[in-house]
Amino acid sequence: MKIAQPKPFMFKGGPRAVLLLHGFTGNSADTRMLGRYLNKRGYTCYAPHMTGHGVPPEELVQSGPEDWWEDVQAAYQKLKDDGYEEIAAGGLSLGGVYSLKLGYTVPLKGLFTMCSPVEIQSEEKMFKGVEEYARKYKQNEQKPEEEIEAEMKAFDGTQTETIQKLRGLNQEVKENLDQIYTPTFVAQGKKDRMIDINSASIIYETVETDHKELKWYEESGHVITLDKERDQLHEDIYAFLESLDWTE
Repeated sequence: MKIAQPKPFMFKGGPRAVLLLHGFTGNSADTRMLGRYLNKRGYTCYAPHMTGHGVPPEELVQSGPEDWWEDVQAAYQKLKDDGYEEIAAGGLSLGGVYSLKLGYTVPLKGLFTMCSPVEIQSEEKMFKGVEEYARKYKQNEQKPEEEIEAEMKAFDGTQTETIQKLRGLNQEVKENLDQIYTPTFVAQGKKDRMIDINSASIIYETVETDHKELKWYEESGHVITLDKERDQLHEDIYAFLESLDWTE
């Protein structure tokens, strides 16, 4: 059974644009509620899908960080081409890592990260995360258990190269944090078991801007955008965006 997947979204508002980036194995649903919240307050919000996301897991492992970085740059350029001169960027987990990379690559009004890793993650934990994602995707397709097991056996090990490249991306971005002068807001769930939460402090302490804030969310896990404190997170990101030096 083919399952309907979330689609990329563009919520058009005023001239202030926000690029919203999903996490590894995620999709635009990661940031849809945040996008709606900001759009109702006048912001244009665009959330693309990175290659291999929102599709069967076998397609995910055929792509990697270089492909996803091209997708992120293309999304930024789409906003530019559509006439948005002032752009902020933020994302969940991997999406926040790419927001940081944008911060030292292209002009941004501001950037925000949500549970984003720059400390190198355990390869074992990342393997387990991809495996759980693949299994859940197949279960949602309502495939018979024996078919799922056969497909999971074939899938096992195919994620190795992608995971190794992801670890390299985290290291690259960590080494360039001191090149970021863009206003930065760092959000981190205290109950996040997916990443090393010390990443939040490293980002906050290393970026060179004086306009920065780190906030801990005591009751939230890794997917903070869908967790208990999401309403507070929405308010905090909106307050951060309102604090930026927009010309319009």
